[in-house]
Amino acid sequence: MDAVTLVRRLHQHRTWANHQLLAAAEKLSEEQLRRAFPIGQGSLWKTLCHLYAAEYIWLDALEGQDQSLAPGDVAGKLPGNQEGDHAARTLAELATRWVELDDRWQQYLETLTDDALDETIYKVRSTGGRYEFRRADILIHVCTHAHYTVAQANNMLRHAGAESIPDPMVITLARSERAIG
Repeated sequence: MDAVTLVRRLHQHRTWANHQLLAAAEKLSEEQLRRAFPIGQGSLWKTLCHLYAAEYIWLDALEGQDQSLAPGDVAGKLPGNQEGDHAARTLAELATRWVELDDRWQQYLETLTDDALDETIYKVRSTGGRYEFRRADILIHVCTHAHYTVAQANNMLRHAGAESIPDPMVITLARSERAIG
């Protein structure tokens, strides 16, 4: 398997795991969704918004926009201003935006080449400073960040009383693709 095929597979897994997480969150009440937890971004809702925003801004960087903000972010927001962190106001709105973002990611990944993996990408951090990264490192980071964040969200789902917790493992995706009968 070549590097681009592997990167595409990692992103296929990321997308699949995100959708499992959204499906589980849809079964929660607003109170459960927004319940405070001392992990992640502080609630399942904020963690989902953070995950979406990270995937949004990193795709923008890969596409040449080094100073991106996700929809709903507020440039120069004050510490503790949580309202600016939300990409959407409802889970349904967030899910709709995420499908659109998934389509952008799919289009981007379809054009990815092996030579592009070593290209330099620039990103301006919200806290200041312009950094350069290898394209491959960003592509891997987005997937590992998602995996880590989905694990935190699963923990929140468990503690919020969700009846079903997604199994976000790559092997579970592979098993579901090869299920017989």
